[in-house]
Amino acid sequence: MDWNLAIGMRSEALKRIVATLVAMSGLGNRESAGRQSESAHAADVPTAPDCRLRIAGCRVLWPRHLHRAILRLLRPAESAARRLIIALARGLPAPPALRPHKSARTGVRKASSLLVRHGVGTGVVLRPGAPVPARLAHLVPAKAAPRPLSFPLLDPLPRWRVRRRWQPAAGVPRIGMPGVTERLAVPAWRPPSPDDPIDAGRLGRRLAALARALDDLPGQASRFMRWQARRDRALAAGRAHRVTPLRPGRPPGGRLSRYDPDAWGGRKNIRDVDEILAHAHALAHHALRPDTS
Repeated sequence: MDWNLAIGMRSEALKRIVATLVAMSGLGNRESAGRQSESAHAADVPTAPDCRLRIAGCRVLWPRHLHRAILRLLRPAESAARRLIIALARGLPAPPALRPHKSARTGVRKASSLLVRHGVGTGVVLRPGAPVPARLAHLVPAKAAPRPLSFPLLDPLPRWRVRRRWQPAAGVPRIGMPGVTERLAVPAWRPPSPDDPIDAGRLGRRLAALARALDDLPGQASRFMRWQARRDRALAAGRAHRVTPLRPGRPPGGRLSRYDPDAWGGRKNIRDVDEILAHAHALAHHALRPDTS
């Protein structure tokens, strides 16, 4: 089997899937949507023709059904890209010796409240999205843009905690004064709707991180080699460290437990990304095997 050809074919297929996710989300129109929201000064401005994407201030809102649909495809795509990176790192030269870790600098903690400067003052904390009076607008610190996410090279570990049975809230706190105010009725509980807006900022950054990783697979493979060097150094020193980048069992987001080329496209509820993930999973396991030759 041509190792580089197999990795290249799967990476190109993943790039097509990422392009499909970007088209589904409407992130390509986000820049023009931001300009439109600044000129309109509206709370919710529809930017896509079918109103799938909305801009509210600095937040990107997606309907719940779109958020869940993209997440169902993004998880296996991330797992497949992670395994292609591990497979590509097979045979790369060992990275140079790591420099000693420098201790973090101790300095004055930057204040994030409204009326605190250099750690001195009266702290006024505002909840996200709360309006600020015009006379206090100059005191609000400038909010930095969110940093781009780095593509994670390790599978998230399974959560073994027991799930609690979820129950809807019976009501909300009602404060009144007998004989002065009327008794407020308990609002009826409404189940989640597929059209409920959900903040999709982090999901969009995950999609961007996946696209950057697919465009720079050799660089991501070098990152993985440096992680392996740090792991070997920690284990040699007797420190606790994660041993393998893959979690046991089925890959995160995948529907196939193993790669079977004879059953390609002949199973129900199996997507193209599941086939790609199963093959990448087999390549990663083969690359992680110790070389006994």
